[in-house]
Amino acid sequence: MKSVVELDINVPQARLADLFANAENSPRWMDDLDRYEAISGEPGMPGSKYRLVPKKGAMVFMATVIARDLPVQARVNLDAPNVAVSVTGTFEALSPSTTRLVSEEVFRFKGPVNKLFGLIAQRAIRAAHRRHMEAFKRFAERRG
Repeated sequence: MKSVVELDINVPQARLADLFANAENSPRWMDDLDRYEAISGEPGMPGSKYRLVPKKGAMVFMATVIARDLPVQARVNLDAPNVAVSVTGTFEALSPSTTRLVSEEVFRFKGPVNKLFGLIAQRAIRAAHRRHMEAFKRFAERRG
C-alpha cells in the first residue's frame, strides 16, 4: 500500500530538508511518538540506525537511513514486527522561501493477518500519514 502527501511549506528548501532528515526532531512533531533512540552510526547518515518508540502500544520501529541527498531527498526504511515502511521525503524549491514536500510511504504488511489488517486500515493509515505531515509543516514553519 502506498500513501503520498504533498504540502507546500513556508521554509527554504535546505532548511526544510535538514529538519525532515533529522530524526531527533521526530518526537517534537509526531504527537504519538515518545522518543527517538540512536542505535548505531552517525545520526541521519546513510546506514545509521535508530529506534522510534511510541507513547502507547508496542509498535516500536527500527529505522535505517537509506539515503540522504539533501536538499533534494531523504529515504528511511522503518521495520516493525508486523509491517515494513519505506519513507521518501522529496523537497522541491518553489521559491527562495517556500518548498513543496512530497512524503511517500510504502507499506509492506508481514503475514496474511497483517495484510488483511492493512487492507482494512488503508483509510486510517493515510489519514495518520497526512496528520503527521501537517504536524511536521507546523513544526517546520515555527522553526524555519
